[in-house]
Amino acid sequence: MKFMLGIIGWIVFWLLFAIFVFLGFFGARWRKGDLGQLHEWALAGRRLGTFLAWFLIGADLYTAYTFVAVPSLAYASGAIAFFAVPYVSLTFAIAMIFMPILWEKSRQKGYITAADFAQDTFNSVTLGVLIALTGIVAELPYIALQIDGMRAVLSVMLLGVSSAKLASEWALIISFIILAAFVYTSGLRGATLGAVFKDVLIWISIIALIVFVPLKYGGFGTAFADAAKAHVFASGLESLKPTFVSAFVSLFFGSALALYLYPHAINGSLSAESSSKLRLSTALLPLYGVGLALLALMGFLVYEVPAALNITKLLSGLASVPALAVTAFPDWFAAIVLLGIFVGGLVPAAIMAIAQANLLTRNIIKPIKKDLSPKGETEIAKWSSVAFKFLALAFVFLTPLTYAIQLQLLGGIIILTTLPAVFLGLLTSKFDKYSLIVGWFVSLFASIYLVLLANHFKALSSSSYSIMGHPIYIGIIGLGINLAIVLIGTLIKLAIKK
Repeated sequence: MKFMLGIIGWIVFWLLFAIFVFLGFFGARWRKGDLGQLHEWALAGRRLGTFLAWFLIGADLYTAYTFVAVPSLAYASGAIAFFAVPYVSLTFAIAMIFMPILWEKSRQKGYITAADFAQDTFNSVTLGVLIALTGIVAELPYIALQIDGMRAVLSVMLLGVSSAKLASEWALIISFIILAAFVYTSGLRGATLGAVFKDVLIWISIIALIVFVPLKYGGFGTAFADAAKAHVFASGLESLKPTFVSAFVSLFFGSALALYLYPHAINGSLSAESSSKLRLSTALLPLYGVGLALLALMGFLVYEVPAALNITKLLSGLASVPALAVTAFPDWFAAIVLLGIFVGGLVPAAIMAIAQANLLTRNIIKPIKKDLSPKGETEIAKWSSVAFKFLALAFVFLTPLTYAIQLQLLGGIIILTTLPAVFLGLLTSKFDKYSLIVGWFVSLFASIYLVLLANHFKALSSSSYSIMGHPIYIGIIGLGINLAIVLIGTLIKLAIKK
């Protein structure tokens, strides 16, 4: 039985990683601009064309979540994992509506973040600060998810080594030091070149996994039969049990609404050269959804490959795709798949940290230090991006390697509290700013309480709360509370004015 990557695989893995690092640092020389200006460092000068924006946003959204979290949910829970398929289908339609509007307003008024927009639209520094804090906090579990994916790759590569945990942690630390260095130097330009490289590796990996692994081991029919024998899935294997329908629908709808509220998705969108090119790149993004649907099947395919199944069980269900790679392919090609997943965590982590740094600098520090120069603003953002990367890394070291999808769903619950001010604010500026603030506050704390209640105040294992026997994604419940407060508060204010 094959438990770890051979020497050829290790050489290929680190050679490809060296190319990735070179591209990251080369970004500072590519399409030169004044990297002392925040929009140049953090948004690549707003000059990314259709295909570069497609690569960047695709890398931004098509992350370790796809390669690790979704297959792990399919492996552990069955059909409910496919909520991610309609989720990505719907989220790009939502992006097509809102992101070009935000791009136009941002170009006109120099916005860097969604909090800039909300603060200006509703004339409320407090609202801008709250949205910035929400974005910063919501990104942390999302970055942690990327690191969990990287850790799953290293765990498979080092399986059988006595000091695997220590070696894995040092590999992550060194990788993040390198990442922090090239992001500090190159900003979003380096992340963009890394995204192109990462996406090429990922598409090669998807095609190989979906074509060659089923051919080698007997096809998906055999995989489903083996899965049915090996495990009783809580939500059902090939179709959902009725009690899980409400969870499925609320998960895909809530996740679709949440994705383009994340600061990294907004950051990627605002880097486009024009609103028309942003629309075109967004129209092409559903291609990534096809890959996600195919990769979700890997959570079932692993039951067909005994060696990969054993590795997956040893690693708490989180490593089905890396396990399939090292057991089904020769070492040199397995290294390509593993490196694709590994940098598939690094690239989004870089963009997320940049987005967090923008929020901290523009919407929390700048309102306090009003005389902050453009160069000083950028310097703070650069160092903040470094700090946020290592804050997320420390968070991961303190948590177990588990079903990582709950981290993404927790981030979605948090970021949905900003929807009324951001998405609805793009359509109308008539909402009462105090109602937006109260709605944010009540929905956030109600959602956190429901998460704790659903998990019996123990480790995070569920993001749904049962209402009349039907589990509902807590992000949707919190959003409902938020919208009710905002609408009622605004109507009361309008009535008083009359």
